[in-house]
Amino acid sequence: MTYSLRILDIPETERPRERLMSYGPKTLSTAELLAILLGTGQGAGKLSAIGLGQHILQKLSENQRDPLAVLRDISVPELTQIHGIGPAKATTILAAVELGKRVFQSRPPEAAIIENPDIAAAAFSHDLMWQPQELFAVLMLDVKNRLIANKVITMGTATETLAHPREIFREVIRAGATRLIVAHNHPTGHVEPSPEDISLTRQLLAGAQLLSIPLLDHLILGNGNYQSLRQNTTLWDEYPQDE
Repeated sequence: MTYSLRILDIPETERPRERLMSYGPKTLSTAELLAILLGTGQGAGKLSAIGLGQHILQKLSENQRDPLAVLRDISVPELTQIHGIGPAKATTILAAVELGKRVFQSRPPEAAIIENPDIAAAAFSHDLMWQPQELFAVLMLDVKNRLIANKVITMGTATETLAHPREIFREVIRAGATRLIVAHNHPTGHVEPSPEDISLTRQLLAGAQLLSIPLLDHLILGNGNYQSLRQNTTLWDEYPQDE
């Protein structure tokens, strides 16, 4: 199998590697990111790296599967069944996938200052980001937003998690924390809040007001993405926190 478009056929300013250097990796499609890993191929009948990247995603998406979800847990033997992928290319792809997981799973050190949603998401990522079932966790902070403890409070099914405000605030008070950030994961990877997520956040914000323990944010994580409810809803306007 050959592909009509090679990286060398693309104008230099539009090539994936040059665009990444100029504009950053977020501007590239998944196929283009794979193309950078795969290179341009070798020999007279060389395969297009971009075409091969598109072909890999197409094969992984068979049977209406999410290709990135499949790629996250694929093995070398499975990858080498795709035409154009030998052991060298397969191990390169898997190494990149594993490196991406480890970056997201790195957590800040104890006493780190949790000053924005990106840092909070990194702190939660190890416990929540790639899990196949829903978990609910809390970051417990001191008055200067320094991390005291990070704990998973409840574990749910593949589609549901159970978290009661009483359990959450009991752990916060036990740790001697004065503020908190909560998070849970959506195993589907879709990080839009459900009506239940909104309802629970309202309960937690009301409880935080009553206890004078500010709730700084509620994050939803999944498959490498996250959403901050504080940034994307008006709930903190409805329930102002004494920060």
